[in-house]
Amino acid sequence: TIVTQIRKMGSSCDWSREKYTLDEERNLAVNEMFRMMLEDGIIERGYRVVNWDPVFKTTLSDDEVVAQETTAQLLTFTYDADFPISIATTRAETKFGDVAVAVHPDDKRYKKYVGKTFEPVFCGKKLLIKIVADEAVDPNFGTGAVGVTPAHSMIDADIASRHNLESIQVIDQNAHMMNAGVSYNGLTTIEARKKIETELKKNGLLQKSETVPQNIPTAERGGGLVEQLPMRQWFIRVNKPFRLRQATLKKWKKGDRVTLKELMKEAVASTQIRILPNQFEKIYFHWIDHLRDWCISRQIWFGHRIPVWYRGEEIKFSIESPGAEWEQDPDTLDTWFSSGMWTFSTLGWPEQTQELKTYHPTAVLETGYDIIFFWVARMILMTVYALGEIPFHDVYLHGMVRDEQGRKMSKSLGNALDPLDLIPKYGTDAVRLSLLIGTTPGQDLKLSEEKIAGFRNFTNKLWNIGRFILMQIESSGTADTKTIADKWILARLTEVTASVTKKLEQYEFSSAGEELRDFTWSDLADWYLEIAKVEKGKADILKQILETILKLWHPFMPFITEQLRAMAEFSEPLIIAPWPLVKKEHAPKEFEKLRTLVSDMRRFRAEQKIEPAKRIRFSLCADQLLARFVTENIEWIKRLANAETIDLVNQIPGNWNSCATANGIIGLDLKQSADKSEHVKTERELKEITDYIQSLEQKLANQEFVSKAPARIIDGIKEKLTDAEVKRSALAKRIKLLNGQAE
Repeated sequence: TIVTQIRKMGSSCDWSREKYTLDEERNLAVNEMFRMMLEDGIIERGYRVVNWDPVFKTTLSDDEVVAQETTAQLLTFTYDADFPISIATTRAETKFGDVAVAVHPDDKRYKKYVGKTFEPVFCGKKLLIKIVADEAVDPNFGTGAVGVTPAHSMIDADIASRHNLESIQVIDQNAHMMNAGVSYNGLTTIEARKKIETELKKNGLLQKSETVPQNIPTAERGGGLVEQLPMRQWFIRVNKPFRLRQATLKKWKKGDRVTLKELMKEAVASTQIRILPNQFEKIYFHWIDHLRDWCISRQIWFGHRIPVWYRGEEIKFSIESPGAEWEQDPDTLDTWFSSGMWTFSTLGWPEQTQELKTYHPTAVLETGYDIIFFWVARMILMTVYALGEIPFHDVYLHGMVRDEQGRKMSKSLGNALDPLDLIPKYGTDAVRLSLLIGTTPGQDLKLSEEKIAGFRNFTNKLWNIGRFILMQIESSGTADTKTIADKWILARLTEVTASVTKKLEQYEFSSAGEELRDFTWSDLADWYLEIAKVEKGKADILKQILETILKLWHPFMPFITEQLRAMAEFSEPLIIAPWPLVKKEHAPKEFEKLRTLVSDMRRFRAEQKIEPAKRIRFSLCADQLLARFVTENIEWIKRLANAETIDLVNQIPGNWNSCATANGIIGLDLKQSADKSEHVKTERELKEITDYIQSLEQKLANQEFVSKAPARIIDGIKEKLTDAEVKRSALAKRIKLLNGQAE
């Protein structure tokens, strides 16, 4: 069985390179990376505004904050009656921490106030507000003046740094108010916001309250509202120059001063790394341009412990405890710090192992576009910094798998498709194909059970094709010469091999799978294998075809193909077998003419409403060359057209139905092909259409009706009459042919 075969394969797999992110070797690598960056001055501990998750009680990087679309109340007000400038905000609770009001330098409305300091009383708390001019302010938003809260906004912290302003924290790590006055301390931010609005209204300070769209920051994992709070944390300084430890990216030599941002840009800008689809390169560069220092410390227990120890005000890097009086930093490192080292820490770094020399850089990273910043960018940062080379040559980004309505799969919606449920039902290969074929690179994929069921039908088709070929190989000898069909299928196999190979190399997986499916189902199964049933002597060719298509299908369908390979007793497992070679084969044009001829015959008989299973008589009036090829291949042409006879004639008999095609004139003995029920049905249709024509003619003969009816109604009846007369003529002609009468 397939399961047995898989188990045999699994037992021979090499698990010696299995690694775990928190094992001893990875911990050594993480600590070494931390030490290097600390020595180079690009890891620093600082008191800054960071993203804080009040639910999970941990800091977050900017990339772990997800903007959620909602609405909010934009309040326009003044701190008190004497303050000369109105401000607007959706987070009034943070205004207890305001230390300034910022305006644009060119805003004439506020120029006379710039540089002045005021002492308003805001909801019972006395503030010290300085008016500053800063180009970061949008003069067209709100009133063109914004309260500056350095402790609770990274943007405001930047403004405060430029103007030497203090920072006052008014929200704690539980998202409750502090330093806001007795009546507000301890309230949640939401409670405080509502109370402030009520008090502003009461005191006549609220000028306007309007509902506006807003993107609120939420934690990527827990979903809680993220607060920006000032905290002492560890950061990687992406904009700080440092000296390189080795020659890097073929551009810088050892000792050159660069920033991590420059390294990350150069790795992709130099095309040493390709990001596919290439539209994500622009997104990558945009992200780097706006990248802030990376906060790497987390307040969670699962992770690599920060290798720093404290004794009073003393700080020391050490993997082991420096002594009983020293306390280790309680925080852990951001998981992407260690994950960013994946391409080389798993190969033995910081030791210069043979595996590291052999396998690094890796060839391809395949991952979702949603973690291009979480993981891809950080792998580039860590690898280029530590090794001076890229981590991988190509990055292939796939989309998100969504339900058939395009919604994100979730337990709450009940729309999640679990592979562990789908695989026993449809097979692993069918599930794989549903994720590969019909998928646009980098775009989200809509997945349903119906789609998977459709691919199960194809996996069954390939299984049946393989079994049929194996039976043919066992029962068929080898022909002395190749027929026109043999030459055609081998040429098509060469074309498909070359095309699929090229598409796989270019990561066009869906297009490659679609082309391979069309070849397997149509060219091979519907045409060549049907011909092989007639011509016989195909053992060698069928064996070559089977081995090639199994190799081509193996990346898409590893289990069925491997089982068929074992049944065929090919020399080695497909996973290590050499990829098919592309040989020069030319498809004979004559075969395509014969295939077109058969298709025309099938279509003609369908137009004449002859059952597919009924064998009928054809005649063909064609040129001398085509007639010769038809004669040489008459048996399989008859089989595929389900023809009793195909007579080559100079003229189609007068009492036969005929149609002209690009390959000549095809005749069909309709009398011989039709049965009694066909006569009865056609005569009934003729009577019905004749009665219908009479009813239309009677309407048009009624002068009273014609004189009163709108012109469009009369025109419509005439058009129907014309169409009906054409149909009556066709039916009358058909009855003559069914009776064996010439036209």
